Amino acid sequence: MKSAPWHKFYGDIPTTLTYPEKTLYQVAQSTASKYPEMFAYEFLGKRTKYSEFLARVDLIASSFAAIGVKKGDRVTIAMPNSPQGVDAFYALNKIGAIANMIHPLSAPGEIEFYLNFSESKAILTLDQFVPKITEILPNLKQHTKIIVARISDSLPLIEATAIKLLKERKYPSLPNDDRYITWRKFIEAGKTHGNVSECKQNYRDGAVILYSGGTTGTTKGILLSSHNFNATAMQTATASGYNIHGFKILAVMPIFHGFGLGVSIHTAIMNSCEAILMPRFTLKSYAKQLKEKRPNFIAGVPTLYEALLRSKDLEKADLSFLKGMFSGGDSLSIELKRKVDTFLKERGATIQVREGYGSTESVTASCLTPVDYYREGSIGIPYPDMYFKIVKPGTTEEVEVGTEGEICVSGPTLMLEYINNPQETAATIQTHSDGERWLHSGDLGKIDEDGFVYFLQRIKRMIISSGYNVYPSQIENVIDSHEKVLLSCAIGVPDPYKKQKIKAFVVLRPEFKGQEDQVRAELQAYCEKNIAKYALPYEYEFRAELPKTLVGKVAYRKLEEEEGGKA
Repeated sequence: MKSAPWHKFYGDIPTTLTYPEKTLYQVAQSTASKYPEMFAYEFLGKRTKYSEFLARVDLIASSFAAIGVKKGDRVTIAMPNSPQGVDAFYALNKIGAIANMIHPLSAPGEIEFYLNFSESKAILTLDQFVPKITEILPNLKQHTKIIVARISDSLPLIEATAIKLLKERKYPSLPNDDRYITWRKFIEAGKTHGNVSECKQNYRDGAVILYSGGTTGTTKGILLSSHNFNATAMQTATASGYNIHGFKILAVMPIFHGFGLGVSIHTAIMNSCEAILMPRFTLKSYAKQLKEKRPNFIAGVPTLYEALLRSKDLEKADLSFLKGMFSGGDSLSIELKRKVDTFLKERGATIQVREGYGSTESVTASCLTPVDYYREGSIGIPYPDMYFKIVKPGTTEEVEVGTEGEICVSGPTLMLEYINNPQETAATIQTHSDGERWLHSGDLGKIDEDGFVYFLQRIKRMIISSGYNVYPSQIENVIDSHEKVLLSCAIGVPDPYKKQKIKAFVVLRPEFKGQEDQVRAELQAYCEKNIAKYALPYEYEFRAELPKTLVGKVAYRKLEEEEGGKA
């Protein structure tokens, strides 16, 4: 079903948009020329105007040119949410280079893979991560410059001095190797080189590499264009339900991730908002930013909102300034949504947490719950210009309304390709009989008669127990609805008779810790009333917290590995 009466749930929001034929840099340049005195971002108390932001981008572009980076080269950015990381992202685009975005907390072996895979000419990272680079340097296949930044480089003198004394002095000095260059020398090289002209390039050319497991679970480099990001930014702003010009966005999701880069950063830049850059998430800093900066929008994964419920610093907070709270990157359980919505209402917010759905192969979100309407269990309706349909898994055959199958997505945000992997590119992006490119998501779902989309499960995460298909998310919804439970994760454990049996990992709400034996008995009885016998967990293991991925999702694969792998 490629069309449906979705517009009635959008109200006055258009369902089709006209996108600027501009590169990422040109978008930043356009906003800075229109609103030079507005603030582009705030970092640890220092606010930067759009005019200052663009001047920094231009200077950093000259710095990259000075060390030999040119059109088509790949440069890795391994930075937390910081001015250097954001500025470098747009600077690389100005000279036609491709930004290879990775998590700075990646293990040395992972960094080695990313640098060799992308054939990066340079990497920008923080001083504290230099030992990891030094460790893998002999294994790199290309001569890679290491640009070493410090958090203090982006702060006023007093704050910078404090950070140098308290934190940065403990980091080792740089090796005596000409491949290493400090941020200060990097910037000086740009000043000496002089301003560089903007590189001629098409806005549909590859501009950014992000990483994903793809449909097979192995790491894939995803090539995305300026057009992909521009479409995401316009769609997100439009679906928000507001003219977001001048609003503040809390940028807590990391810039190596499509959610953080596409929504919290590029959506902000394109729509003349101010991004509040959070370099590191802690519950205390999160609460402090909310109370002191009063952002209008927050985008995050479900575990970030689960953290809200545990924050003592927000018990009496006024959150009436919030205009939108968006959850994506992982499934938001019905019960967690209910708890967060109650939390918001009790603190004066007039919004609901809005669940989105998407994948890195389409930058980030492509579907979102409407502003003031929620249909239980649904992940919402497609963004403007995005289309969803459900097909029989393994085919392009569309199924009937309400029938379960694989979610397929079409629209202007679809990736260009998996780099150096035409086979999986062809399996993931397929041209259907309508002549359109469709992303085969690898997710099970369905669409109802009004066009509301329902995510059921990753196809590969589905548990098969005694011949029955069991969806972990449905088990988690039941467990999470218990009044003493904060969070849960259900996995399939190998079993010689059933093939898989279900085990549940449970985190209790803080006030019930120490009552595990009592709650275990309650949960068993509760689940027996609400879950079919074939899908009942055989064991409940209580933990203080669940393992997380680098972006904060529950790392269910780690739990599967602990239990001997998936059958």
